[in-house]
Amino acid sequence: MSRESYLNHPTFGLLYQVCEVTANQDLFATLYAQRLFFLVTASSEGLQFEPISRSDARILLENRLRGLRRSGSEAEYAALQLVYKQTFQ
Repeated sequence: MSRESYLNHPTFGLLYQVCEVTANQDLFATLYAQRLFFLVTASSEGLQFEPISRSDARILLENRLRGLRRSGSEAEYAALQLVYKQTFQ
């Protein structure tokens, strides 16, 4: 989680990666407001941006935290827990 990742959305500008959801899906948020969230899916056709609500983004992040806790990835869990607190609390 020490690596930062950014994308340029055609309408909303710079997005930063909040967390990985699955192997080809990541959760991104607008850089400055941190109020708009996008589920970005990478495929052979390119990137797809799906806007999602703040509550859905929170659920995705909580699910990722649960998965990391179960797998025993302590360092990644701690880093993502910090992101969760900064973003949603």
